[in-house]
Formats: sequence, C-alpha cells, structure tokens
Amino acid sequence: MNRTNLDFLIPMFPFGHFSDFSILIINQTSENNLLNSDFSSVQVINSYEIGLSKSRNLGLEMSKKSILLISDDDEIFKEGFDVLIVDTYNNYPNAVVAGFQIENPDGNLFRKYLKETKSNLTKFDLFGIFSSEITINKVFLEKVNVKFDTNFGLGANFSMGEEAVFLMDLKKKNQQLIYMPKVIAINPSITTTDRLNFEERYYIQGAFLARVLKRNYRFHLAIKLFFDLKQRKLKITQISKAIKNAKLGKKDFYKLQNKKNA
Repeated sequence: MNRTNLDFLIPMFPFGHFSDFSILIINQTSENNLLNSDFSSVQVINSYEIGLSKSRNLGLEMSKKSILLISDDDEIFKEGFDVLIVDTYNNYPNAVVAGFQIENPDGNLFRKYLKETKSNLTKFDLFGIFSSEITINKVFLEKVNVKFDTNFGLGANFSMGEEAVFLMDLKKKNQQLIYMPKVIAINPSITTTDRLNFEERYYIQGAFLARVLKRNYRFHLAIKLFFDLKQRKLKITQISKAIKNAKLGKKDFYKLQNKKNA
C-alpha cells in the first residue's frame, strides 16, 4: 500500500536483481501517490480500491504468466525458489495449486508443516495455509473461474480466512491441490491472526465456517474449540464467548449473502 518507489523489492531478492523476475505489483494507493516502474519485467497497477482479496483478484486477472506466486511486499525469497516451483509443476502437470513452506526470520519454519509431499490435499489441510505459501497454475484457474472472496481478508468484513476460502472453492471443483515440503521464502512471523483477540478470531471463524462448511458448521466449530484449548490458545472460561462470537460472525455473513442476492 502507498508505495512510491521500487526500493522494497531490493531485499526481497538477496541473490540477484529483482528485474530478473517477472513481477506484477498491485499498489493500493490514491491518485496523487502513484508508483511507476522503469523495468520491463516489473509491471505496476495503481489501484484505488481497498481490500486484500480485491488486490489479489486484480493481480490474478492482470498477470501474464502461467505459473503465479502470491507474495507479500516484505517477503525474502530463497535462491532457486523459481526452479523449485517450475519443477514441481512439471512433475504435477494437473495441479492448480502447489503449496510450499516458508520460514521465520530466525530460520525456523513459519508453522508446523506436513513432512511429506502430498499430491491431494484434504479440506483439513487447507485451513492453515497462508497465501505466501501457495503458487497457482493460471491456466487451470481460469477454466474453473475461482476468485478470492472479497468478504474475507484485510480491509474486508472478515479480516482473515481468504486463503482457505479460495482453496476450498477450488477443492469443491475437484481440482488437484498439492503440497511440497520445500522452503521457498522467508516471511515475518507476525500475522493477522496474531493481532486479533479470541473474540475477533471466533467472529471470523463463524463466518468462515458458514461460507465453506454450511452443513457441518457445529461439528467443525467444536473441533476448532478443542484444538484451541489443547494448544492453549483458548481458556475454558472463554468457550461460551467464543461460541457466541462465532454465531454472530455466521449471522453477519448470511446477512451479507442475503443483501448480495437481493
């Protein structure tokens, strides 16, 4: 957001110059604060709309290459990441999405990952994936016409969960989503989830479950509560309020849907 020069790209590619890569920047900004590029390999679109999912949809639409990688603007790529991604799609030519690993700045894995390659991710595998971990085959994506839900993500009604919604929509269309246990980048360890209290998280969780798992809402909410208790992300005394906020999120999501369909 509000970038005025390309200097932020320099530390993202410590092993070479950023102009060696095909880059599309969606810069959410105002008309008097524009970003421009003098590099033919770096395309810039200055967007006056706010919302992470809107930005990503615009990027998916305007991108010109067949294999896409969604990146944050403070990500640091590992040398050879591009070769690894291309090799993966050559080995799995029917995959619409290939997920990878990312590290924290301290060199540890960003989160707990599967240890083995998986050629058909389940819906449970998709819940914890971050956008900076996924790569996309645009050819297949255009065929199934799946986009990010603009109700989810920073700047939207529900400020997280956009990656899981996007991947679940692809899963529902019987697309192949795979996972490769290889690190492609380093990313700061602070996420949107870390900034939210448990009430906000469960409000969004309620909306998310209503969006992707309508029939099994209560079951998956119970699973979420169980694992949060087990991992000490939630206290027993907070369960009632967590359920209440999830119910409110679910209700507000259906209000949005009804308004959209009216």
